[in-house]
Amino acid sequence: MVKKIDSIAVNYIDEGEGEVILLLHGWGANITLYGGVMKVLAQNHRVIALDMPGFGKTPEPPEPWCVDDYVNFVIKFIESFNLSKLSIVVHSFGGRVFFKMNARENLPFVIERAVLMDSAGILPKKSFRQKVSLRCYKIGRAVMSTKILHFLYPDAVDDMRRKRGSADYNSATPTMRATLVKVVNEDLEPLMHLVKCPTLLIWGDLDTATPLSDAKRMEELIPDAGLVVCEGAGHFSFAEQAPKVHGELTAFFA
Repeated sequence: MVKKIDSIAVNYIDEGEGEVILLLHGWGANITLYGGVMKVLAQNHRVIALDMPGFGKTPEPPEPWCVDDYVNFVIKFIESFNLSKLSIVVHSFGGRVFFKMNARENLPFVIERAVLMDSAGILPKKSFRQKVSLRCYKIGRAVMSTKILHFLYPDAVDDMRRKRGSADYNSATPTMRATLVKVVNEDLEPLMHLVKCPTLLIWGDLDTATPLSDAKRMEELIPDAGLVVCEGAGHFSFAEQAPKVHGELTAFFA
């Protein structure tokens, strides 16, 4: 299905009947990756999931976005269904959108329950070595961007960026690269105590993108939160430990 929000044609799925559950995907993903989760939830609920701008079949935003831009967009998307209440299931980047959306005053709907699967939101602390490396990279980039050196070595800055950048960063378009930089450098830990609804945390103990320590910190900060650990799973615990995760979701929303 497709609907236009702010002139962006949004690809989305709307399946099942009953109370509404919105699914927000992770960075670099799209709704097809969460087919198993949606199938389980749609047995007793109405499940709505969208490809957020820049992912899947939804076009990129017109300019680099920050998390608040995605929040504004998702709120308008939810409003287009005339919903007064809903629950939310998120993975990774979707968690960033949830935390900032939940912190908004006078939301036009009530968030009844939340499930955070390997959610992002806590800014990792950089080691001294990482800080030095980042500083050297910024100095080197500035030097190689000067007019003369850029003329002599036109690919130098791009080569430096590729060597330093993550797979997500290097595979993204210029707009989404700038968006990623804005997104990952925001620490949302101060907003987590504002989550008042019952919250289920599902985490892979081998997750290196959003480590288990993040989940334990979220469990401490969110007043009504419980943590389920999927042993042997990484950042995509919902897929790597599908039977366990599906069981936990069914029980939580029963």
